[in-house]
Amino acid sequence: MDLVADVLEISGVRGTIGTRTEAGGDWSVSVAGCAVAVVHVVTAGNAWLDLPGSSPRRRELAAGDVVLMPGGPAHVLSSGPGAGTSVADPEMVSRGFGSGEVIRLGSQPADTRIVTIGYDCDHTVHTQILGTLPEVVHIRGDDGADGFDDTVRMLGRELSHPQLAGRAVLNSLVDVLLVQLVRAWLPTRSEPHGTWLGVLADPLVHKAMEQLHAEPALPWTTTRLAHALGVSRATLSRRFVAAVGQTPAAYLTQWRLDLAAVRLRGSRDPVESVATAVGYQSVPAFSRAFARSRGMTPGRYRTAARDDGRLSA
Repeated sequence: MDLVADVLEISGVRGTIGTRTEAGGDWSVSVAGCAVAVVHVVTAGNAWLDLPGSSPRRRELAAGDVVLMPGGPAHVLSSGPGAGTSVADPEMVSRGFGSGEVIRLGSQPADTRIVTIGYDCDHTVHTQILGTLPEVVHIRGDDGADGFDDTVRMLGRELSHPQLAGRAVLNSLVDVLLVQLVRAWLPTRSEPHGTWLGVLADPLVHKAMEQLHAEPALPWTTTRLAHALGVSRATLSRRFVAAVGQTPAAYLTQWRLDLAAVRLRGSRDPVESVATAVGYQSVPAFSRAFARSRGMTPGRYRTAARDDGRLSA
């Protein structure tokens, strides 16, 4: 089982190309903070990223570089540290980031091209990956990550030379880019103990979580899970909490309720069926657990989803 793919799917992570920047000469553009993760892909030329409050504050970006900011903070892109304040029309920038149109900056022919992508997710799902990543993930184009540079080049070609079914290709490339970004970052990370990504640092916890994800409806206890893995209950509990920041029981409850929330919004299955599918034999017990997690009963949650237009037909 691919745990990362599993969580990305359940948390509904989806990417959308926000805009394309073409710039030459002396230029600078301020990017307002937003509620989605922001990725800049430099397909040609060079640029500088100025992110107040980060360390380092300024980063030089070269062709092939990709930088991810999961929190969507306000920042500045420019031709260099001395470019000064933003010289772009704020209304044009806002319109471009909302529509995906090309933003042209500077007084000289464009030699720098940047694709900006926004990644959003289902914020009602508690098991997330984007939120566990550092403030800035900067992958250089020459880092040699398998396939990463190929994806960046394909993205640039598809945008520069649109062809048949280009939108479908771009949507796929955007999703692939995020996975490859995480792949390239993982070997460089410090041990991410206390977050979901801690599962990737401990083989025992990884195997335990694979069991929980594969069969969430089983009547798991920490003792039963430890027995399946051939270790003591104390060992599993200690290593699971150290890696993930939760007990196995707490994580299983969170995962079950995430699965239930997605199913309640995405289907018209009876609440009883949803409860059974995620491991609750008692509907009242399921309703109480769901209400503690989501602040409303499963029925009200489904109604709210329908009112928001998020319930599948």
